[in-house]
Amino acid sequence: MRGKQAPKRIIIPDHKFNSIVVTKLVNYVMKDGKKTTAERIVYDCFDIIAAETKADAMEVFDNALKNVTPSVEVKSKRVGGANYQVPMPVRGERRNALAFRWVLLAARSKKGRGMAEKLAEEIMAAAKGEGEAVRKRNDVQRMAEANRAFAHLAR
Repeated sequence: MRGKQAPKRIIIPDHKFNSIVVTKLVNYVMKDGKKTTAERIVYDCFDIIAAETKADAMEVFDNALKNVTPSVEVKSKRVGGANYQVPMPVRGERRNALAFRWVLLAARSKKGRGMAEKLAEEIMAAAKGEGEAVRKRNDVQRMAEANRAFAHLAR
């Protein structure tokens, strides 16, 4: 690796919920640097969640995030001419990144409604333990479990 590693940026909590996790979600939703649009989508999504579940939107969101975050994943490792899928534990920062990515991918793949509605639907489904993002997490966990025999190849 050439040069220095980029310094970690300090993320300022959002103004409505005072949460760094919500700011991260806004940053993942954002496209082409349009942060106000992304904030509007996320806040509308939380309003929809609060209206439909009659519960605190942050609690539903935290529960959904807990259901989607993976604990192990497989990484490809080349040993003596063969590639092995080696199960590895996922670091904390990457766990949230994968969870956000899977939730947004599932929401964006749906058609026919606004992004806030699609995102709210996916977050509520994830909070119940169902939906595309949870299925993706289960697939990754299952793949790691199937390749447990190669765990000794992890450093």
